[in-house]
Amino acid sequence: MRQLVRQHFRFFLFATLAGLALRLFFLFRFPAITTDSFVYGDIAKNWLQHGVYGMGGNGVSPTSIRLPGYPAFLALVFAVFGMEHYRAVLAIQVLVDIGTCFLIADLARRMVSAQAAKAAFILSALCPFLANYAAAALAETLEIFFTVVALDFAAAGLERSDGGTRLWMGCGLASGIAILLRPDGGLLLAAIVVYLVWAGLRRMFLHRQGFLLLAQALVVVVAALVSLVPWTLRNLRTFHRFELLAPRYANEENAFVPMGFNRWVKTWMADYVSVEEIYWNVPGEAVDASKLPARAFDSDTQRQLTLQLLDEYNATLQVSPKLDAEFAELAAERIRAAPLRYYIWLPLVRIADMWLRPRTEILPSDTRWWEFNDDPVGSALALIFGAIGIFYVSLAFTGVLRGITIQHLGLLLIFLILRSVFLGTLENPEPRYTLECYPVIIVLASAWFAAVARKSIPT
Repeated sequence: MRQLVRQHFRFFLFATLAGLALRLFFLFRFPAITTDSFVYGDIAKNWLQHGVYGMGGNGVSPTSIRLPGYPAFLALVFAVFGMEHYRAVLAIQVLVDIGTCFLIADLARRMVSAQAAKAAFILSALCPFLANYAAAALAETLEIFFTVVALDFAAAGLERSDGGTRLWMGCGLASGIAILLRPDGGLLLAAIVVYLVWAGLRRMFLHRQGFLLLAQALVVVVAALVSLVPWTLRNLRTFHRFELLAPRYANEENAFVPMGFNRWVKTWMADYVSVEEIYWNVPGEAVDASKLPARAFDSDTQRQLTLQLLDEYNATLQVSPKLDAEFAELAAERIRAAPLRYYIWLPLVRIADMWLRPRTEILPSDTRWWEFNDDPVGSALALIFGAIGIFYVSLAFTGVLRGITIQHLGLLLIFLILRSVFLGTLENPEPRYTLECYPVIIVLASAWFAAVARKSIPT
């Protein structure tokens, strides 16, 4: 990659400056310090000040509701620049994200061509979604960085005929760090291992040497698990239980999780607007039943029962075990009535919503942007971001269908499919969950640009 940068120094210089300017615009104009940011920050502060990985003020209690990757990053920044210095956090993330652009370009260079690397770099540098989250005190920017590191190590390892054990160890360690940042980072590890096993078995079937790829898969798994050992041992020592990741619903030990309510939500949840208006309100805030979509009811009788249950919730702003059991019965009734809706159609709609919805969730844009009520600027911004998202995804499809050959395309497609299918099983379709896929989208798109460039060069 360094040779390519030297050959096209002015291109990469100006593209880098453009990418940096875009990220600084978001940093100064739309910095995002969210509720999750303060949760991560509280853990980081207590880790620094009290030596306890936990939550709370004066009485700090150990916790496992968040994996240690992002709190460790915050603790490092706070130790150097001062406690709760989130501006420094965002500034460092901007630099990390610029580094991600170079890594995406290198991945495109290995898997497609040098021309594709240039296209991938400009698509990455000017991607408003990556730039926007670089200005958010959330784990996404680091997660994306280590996702690309792992994929780039994998691409480099697949180029080697001698196995490249160190490369695969790096791939595994990067995958492990991605898991320590977000538990769904495990999907990256799964995709890499599935591809290596499939490729190895395929080579064996074709009477070629395939044991090396199977061995490489084992190296990746071991290296990733090694990175999780300190966290797992800490949980064993502190909570006396084996916990490799973090609780699915970020709940403290022995805290009640309203699984019946969550299951009921999955019988009708299809879009992000309902996440903001309904799902995130529970518990602690009133639910406006008028915000429920028509698909939340199968009959007038079911509608009355649903409204009654929500009235019971609104009276206390808590889901009691009894109320949760009633939501579970309602969910079971709806699933029996329409199993295809629950297991197939709604997950597919949630996946489509996460991929295609305007990515303005951390921008001052109305969630119901299509209504054009009292925020025409926000609605226009949503339309622009929606069009950009469709543009990137369309370019990726075009790159697969009409671009030049992409080496180890299966690895990239397995990652996209695994992550999308998993996300469809969640009850809360948040667009940021597909953001880790954008480096792959960009690499696929770069194949089309490379094909166009090749045709334009006279022979």
